Amino acid sequence: MGSSLFDLTGRVAVVTGGTTGLGHAIAIGLAEAGADVVPSSRRQAEVDKTATEIEALGRRSLRVTSDVLDRSSIQALHDAILAAFGKVDILVNAAGITAKSPTLQTEESGWTRVIETNLTGTLRACQIFGETMVSAGYGRIINMASLSSFVGFSGVAAYSASKAGVASLTKVLAIELAEKGVNVNAIAPGIFPTPLNRSLVQGTQRGEELIVRTPMHRFGQAKELAGTAIFLASEAASFVTGEIIAVDGGFMASGVNQ
Repeated sequence: MGSSLFDLTGRVAVVTGGTTGLGHAIAIGLAEAGADVVPSSRRQAEVDKTATEIEALGRRSLRVTSDVLDRSSIQALHDAILAAFGKVDILVNAAGITAKSPTLQTEESGWTRVIETNLTGTLRACQIFGETMVSAGYGRIINMASLSSFVGFSGVAAYSASKAGVASLTKVLAIELAEKGVNVNAIAPGIFPTPLNRSLVQGTQRGEELIVRTPMHRFGQAKELAGTAIFLASEAASFVTGEIIAVDGGFMASGVNQ
């Protein structure tokens, strides 16, 4: 490791959902900080493109697809990383979906799909990669929570419930693994327009309300999330576990803004 507390040289990271949106920004940020990074998602073309970007930074990568709904595909991703690099130090769980509908009219199938992806998908990756980290006596797990882990957002009950679950899972895993050398934290992004949510927040009344409630009066840019992920993945966060860090332009601190 280099002299900097934030240097990730020699570390191996995997980012599920690492080819688009916030996951992509985190994958690139970890690579820029020195880590070898494996970005994975369901689509091969996007995996190939992001891996090429990482290699262009002088880091190693792999081109392995995975689906967090399919435990065997996560296991195959894990096994490929161990075969290539011999270890995995950092797991970022950034795969996620959302769906908007009135709660009383939400179909159970839609509810289950969101919960299975965002919450149970995170659990699957934590279990598979976490076991290897415990065996190695070292690891950093970074989950993706949400503002909706803490406050209600109209029309997205399944997403909100899944992200509240991710926050709770993060804390429970943190206390279970605290003596195993594995730190478990989460990031709660504010409003960052991505392919996942762009249609809900750009040019809409919902988006206008979110801007008003954000003291910085703007949305975040994906690259603004990378620094928090680098911190949580680094030795600078060696005594930080069980935290959910909001990166939100002040949203969670906000009461009255005007």
